[in-house]
Amino acid sequence: MPPTLRQVIALPHLGLRLVGGGAPPTVGHTAVRWVAVSELEDPRPFLEGGELLLTTGMRLGARDAKGFAAYAARVVEAGAVALGVGVGLSHPSVPATWARAAQRAGLPLLEVPASTPFIAVSKAVSDLLAAEEYDAVARAFDVQRDLTRAALGREGAAAVVARLARHLGGWALLLDAEGAVLAAAPATAAGRATGLAGDLADLRARGPRSAMALSMADEHISLQPLGAGDRVRGVLVVGVPRPIDRVGQSVVGVAVSLLTQAAERDDPADRAWAEVRDAALALVLAGADLDVLPLASLGWEWLRGPLLVVVADPGVGAASAVRSLASDGRRLAAGLAVAAQPTGGVVAVLADEPEPRAAVVGAFASGPAGGSGPCLAAELPDHLVRARRALAGARDDGIRWHGEAGRAGLLAVVDPAAGAGFAEAVLAPLAGRRHDLLPSLEAWLAHNGQWDVAAASLGVHRHTLRYRMRRVEELLGRPLDDAATRAELWYALRLLPDD
Repeated sequence: MPPTLRQVIALPHLGLRLVGGGAPPTVGHTAVRWVAVSELEDPRPFLEGGELLLTTGMRLGARDAKGFAAYAARVVEAGAVALGVGVGLSHPSVPATWARAAQRAGLPLLEVPASTPFIAVSKAVSDLLAAEEYDAVARAFDVQRDLTRAALGREGAAAVVARLARHLGGWALLLDAEGAVLAAAPATAAGRATGLAGDLADLRARGPRSAMALSMADEHISLQPLGAGDRVRGVLVVGVPRPIDRVGQSVVGVAVSLLTQAAERDDPADRAWAEVRDAALALVLAGADLDVLPLASLGWEWLRGPLLVVVADPGVGAASAVRSLASDGRRLAAGLAVAAQPTGGVVAVLADEPEPRAAVVGAFASGPAGGSGPCLAAELPDHLVRARRALAGARDDGIRWHGEAGRAGLLAVVDPAAGAGFAEAVLAPLAGRRHDLLPSLEAWLAHNGQWDVAAASLGVHRHTLRYRMRRVEELLGRPLDDAATRAELWYALRLLPDD
């Protein structure tokens, strides 16, 4: 979970003090998802909800109780969890009229001492968010490793179901394609299958790529179909007392992958060996020490050399081609290992050598797919992230390698439709205004803010250009002397449709 407002207030080096809007026990459990700084009288367009909003109040009069009440209402409407007022610049302390207005609006009001810069509050919340993210990833990794070990054990799927239920704090069922119970944890959960018969029929009709969620007053049930092809081979059902969080979703995804692999293999010996390979590859992708794995038995001694990672989206035609490569023992020994992902896509780890590289490039010729740069086994977790980033900017023309994005430039990886929407939104305040503002802004940015050169390129006097840029600032509500603003406007101009 993100840090709570109580946790942020309790950080001693910030010196924050709650002066209105409720007592810490009342408001302290609200999650703080980000810190935003704004001096605007109406910050709503720039907030998404969940922010701790900071302001010096320079545009808010200390005696204007009505004006602050309206401002507080706007902040609450935007979904901000609290308002922090920096004192010592515009106001020596938080005005009592503000505290009363915040109390009426139900808006927690914090006093930020003059000794605490706003950037310190932002960094503190960012550190708390980073710590929470790290803990979530660590928990997910530990649970995924536990499920993988369970899948390799004697009880196989039944052990996966039992451990999944324990980790999620609920119950779990493994059903065959007809709804018969194959495993239940706890055993009493088997009785839930009868009440789910109608839902299971709907799920089978949808196919193996359509999950289902059922929410009740005190229980949340998730039905996940098992099957890599067009046929549902089984269903994993999970019931928990609260909505499954991001870590839980990741864990359920791993369980679905492990159980799907088991359902897709009929021969016990083949199933066990395939699960060993899949589990070993999952550990390799997580950065496991190669010395703890039976590389010689797996035919994976090539993992000690330079490697590449390639990721493909679910539904990509090349996915089946790469899976066929994975089933070829000679290819595996030659430097290629492939695993299905919970999302339905595939990830391939290959030796950075001509034969396996050519095989994978050929399989992914129809794309889209993303590939990393060369790395060693210990670097695979980071390079898997890079491959997924490359996939995000890939087109239907094969593999986009991570290094290509930097050489092609940012505009090359931006989706045209998304880029046009972004540009139109950013430049909307200038739309329909004087026709000379956009060309003037573009010329000024192209010449790095050099007034004389930019004005000459437009054929106007530099004072005329200065007036236009002031007008642009007023309409955008953003200062042009900010580097981030200039960069954003420059890319928006490049992405703006010609029409």
